[in-house]
Amino acid sequence: MADASAPAREGSQNARTMEGEWKLPDKGTVGIIFLIISETALFTIFVVAYLVYLGKSLTGPYPKDVLELPIFSTICLFSSSGTIVLAEKALHHGKIAAFKLWWFITIALGLEFITATGVEWHHLIYNENLTISTNLFGTTYYSLVGLHATHVIVGLAFLILVMIVSVFGFPIQTQQRRVKFLSWYWHFVDAIWVVVFSVVYLIGR
Repeated sequence: MADASAPAREGSQNARTMEGEWKLPDKGTVGIIFLIISETALFTIFVVAYLVYLGKSLTGPYPKDVLELPIFSTICLFSSSGTIVLAEKALHHGKIAAFKLWWFITIALGLEFITATGVEWHHLIYNENLTISTNLFGTTYYSLVGLHATHVIVGLAFLILVMIVSVFGFPIQTQQRRVKFLSWYWHFVDAIWVVVFSVVYLIGR
């Protein structure tokens, strides 16, 4: 005689198997994704504000009078996305020396970008008399570009920290997951610059 409870037991076992296979999403992955989403929303507010007040300044200087295209620094920042990918791949394959080299180049490119931003601001403030309180253009320009520069500085701080600990012998190969998340953040900073560059230096001029 067939066991009438067999299908029920089988269904219960299948349910337990499915429960055993299902796992919670990685907390780090979820965290960095939500960080990027929230930061994107923040940048959206600043970009919209810049566009809304574009051309509303009653007094100069105006964007077309003082802004020059930061071509070289932009190329450096975009190139750093490629070098950090190469560093991540080198770490994945256990090539620590190559990782350190590409990571250092990424830092150097980021430092070049932030240095160029500082030079630009010095020129605008001391030569063009454009400060954050000069007019609406100055207020929105320094707010938006400064917000992005702040994110670059934060990213550089973490990149430099990783470089320091790896140089002093920390087994960085055990931290591939964290290196990946930092790489995602750096790509986000680069992607945001596409928008900021387009709005401020192309559309805004």
